Amino acid sequence: MEFAAETAEAAEAAEETDAPAGPLAGVRVIDMATVVMGPYAAQILGDLGADVIKIESPKDTVRVGVLHRTPGMTPLNLNVNRNKRSVTLDLKDEGERARALELIGTADILITNMRIDALRRLGMDHDSLAPSHPRLVHVHAQGFRPDSDRARLAAYDETVQAASGLLDLAQRAGDVGAPVVLPSIFADKVAALTIVYAALAALVHQRATGRGQRVEVPMADTLLAFNLVEHLQGRIFEPPMGPTGFPLSMNKGHRARPTKDGLAMIIPYGPQNFRDLFAAAGRPDLAEDPRVNGEFIDAARDGEALAELLETVTPLLTTEKWTEVCTKHSIPVGPVLRLDDAPEDPYVRAGHLLDVAEHPSEGAYRVVGIPLAFSATPASVRRHAPLPGQHTEEVLAELDREAAPNCKEVR
Repeated sequence: MEFAAETAEAAEAAEETDAPAGPLAGVRVIDMATVVMGPYAAQILGDLGADVIKIESPKDTVRVGVLHRTPGMTPLNLNVNRNKRSVTLDLKDEGERARALELIGTADILITNMRIDALRRLGMDHDSLAPSHPRLVHVHAQGFRPDSDRARLAAYDETVQAASGLLDLAQRAGDVGAPVVLPSIFADKVAALTIVYAALAALVHQRATGRGQRVEVPMADTLLAFNLVEHLQGRIFEPPMGPTGFPLSMNKGHRARPTKDGLAMIIPYGPQNFRDLFAAAGRPDLAEDPRVNGEFIDAARDGEALAELLETVTPLLTTEKWTEVCTKHSIPVGPVLRLDDAPEDPYVRAGHLLDVAEHPSEGAYRVVGIPLAFSATPASVRRHAPLPGQHTEEVLAELDREAAPNCKEVR
């Protein structure tokens, strides 16, 4: 079985196993989240070695889709639920909810994304859990802050992109009346990464003090803070010294360039970059343009005009040749990767970013690789995404053994 892994040796040895691996070996995570944000965060923790148990309702929307070989085993599910064991429990059923609470009692970290009112009704909000589970790190994520007037709004990636200012930036940069959302589940994935680092920080505190805590990750707040790193700009000062919007990012000339045989992202940042590009294209006359002979490029004033000028010369050379030129002169460059071509891309193949694995029920499929490398505690893909409830009996049997007399004390 060829498995996405950090090394060829790890790929050969990869099996569905409980063997500890990675820097989080020995940490247990309960994933009680749905769709993408929480499950993706829990998967990353699983990739890093945590024992992740996914408590899922009889129906999760991530398992619904047209593309599948087995019901429930959609591409999105395969991409956010590996390295987990699946336990199906109906939290509205009193007995099954009690079993879920028992499982939570064995965990270091709990990840949820239900709205706070729903968690309270289930007795699974932090205030309800903390007295009996003082070590538990409970990471709760939802669209908006639970104490805000937007707390009860249903939040989706598109609405959070809007609420975070991202659509405003797209509208201004594209000079369009009705901006489209970024074609990625961007807000969910940024929030997922935030969940990961927040959970790890709280875990360090737990290990030092023996105490857990509640961690709130509101999607809208997270993405707004993410966007404002560069885009707050002149509004960082009081009184303001200028508008919001990072000039380089807002520059309409910030786009892929046509080459002789395709497209490439060629981004000359300084005057010398432009002069070197014009010389390489056999147009030294353009290097005399005063706009590329100052101390810096005024992107706000000249960015669009220089982009148009640049695109009169980029079609003169192939993408490969432009890559050589840009590498020689330290000019940022990148061929435009078409996702359909990714499996055969030399860089992707060399990094084991889309290796083929054999899923027990789904057959051959592409596994998105782990983009990290640890020298001492390598991350790994140890388990394929499970079928719904695949590990219910196994996990509940473990729970019963741990609770039995003379067993080691449950954490």
